[in-house]
Amino acid sequence: MVERNSEDGRPRGREKFGGFNWGAAFFGWLVATAVSVLLLALVSAIGGPIAGSSFNSGQQAASAAGTIGIVAGIVFLLVLALAYYAGGYVAGRMSRFDGGRQGLGVWIIGLVITILLAVAGALLGSQFNVLSQLSLPTIPNAGSLGIGALVTLVLVLVVTVLAAMAGGKAGRRYHRRVDHAIDA
Repeated sequence: MVERNSEDGRPRGREKFGGFNWGAAFFGWLVATAVSVLLLALVSAIGGPIAGSSFNSGQQAASAAGTIGIVAGIVFLLVLALAYYAGGYVAGRMSRFDGGRQGLGVWIIGLVITILLAVAGALLGSQFNVLSQLSLPTIPNAGSLGIGALVTLVLVLVVTVLAAMAGGKAGRRYHRRVDHAIDA
């Protein structure tokens, strides 16, 4: 039988083992990163040939660029949501308590690492820019990306934090079921 506190009925170990667990959040972030890489590779392998064979000319592809961009953005958002849900689930499952908090930790670690990589990219500049050496098409007017990029950023942040916290709560559910089974 699980020992419970008399005042709130929660398991006693919560004071000692509850709270934020950096190890669980880190491994959850690793899972989120791995799942996003695998899902993006799968989506690219499936979507690339389909999109490439859908248009007979470059003119058709150019006229459908807006639709292609919106669909790609939605798919990217879904992939990130699934990845952060999986990462939050792992963190919540690794922790005994506070699954939502562990999911939030996964998201925070991902955000901090993304910011660090962006800063490193800005500081190193074009010194290590391999893509500039390739003859790839560029964005016609980078200034027109302002509002769309901001909306996309906010959407990605909100969806991923909610997915990570929901995954953490789902991972914590296992421990709650065990507690109920022991109490019964």
